[in-house]
Amino acid sequence: MAIRNIRIDDDPLLRKQSREVTKFDNRLKYLVEDMFETMYHAEGVGLAAPQVGILKRVIVIDDGEDNKLEMVNPVIKEMDGEEVQIEGCLSLPHKQGSVKRATHIVVDYYDKDNNKKTLETRDFLARIIQHEIDHLNGILYSDRAIEMYVVKDNEEVKE
Repeated sequence: MAIRNIRIDDDPLLRKQSREVTKFDNRLKYLVEDMFETMYHAEGVGLAAPQVGILKRVIVIDDGEDNKLEMVNPVIKEMDGEEVQIEGCLSLPHKQGSVKRATHIVVDYYDKDNNKKTLETRDFLARIIQHEIDHLNGILYSDRAIEMYVVKDNEEVKE
């Protein structure tokens, strides 16, 4: 396992579409392990493969509430409700933004062993999944933000 470098907002790779995973092999398993290790090291709750320089449709999530997920080729099938909340991102250090997201989603995905799964969730976990899937489509939360803030010494300053 290895901690990988996280790409920062001006990196053009973050704006590219990720490719569907077609090979469920050991390389995919190592990528997932590295992504978890990188996410934990950076104290994040989610990480998408493009953030570590890999244009594959892979995300990892640990919301700190017993939801530790690896999602390969995730697709949101249903979404409803909406709520504006503050988000941050490991690829946009020292920034936060107010973003409107669905409060309830149903997502289909595969785990690293190619087992198909469906998850219905809401609130914080639903927000994380939407945020990470956006990364797979070359979208940063700042593209969706109603307002952006610079965070200095735990204090938000409007941009």
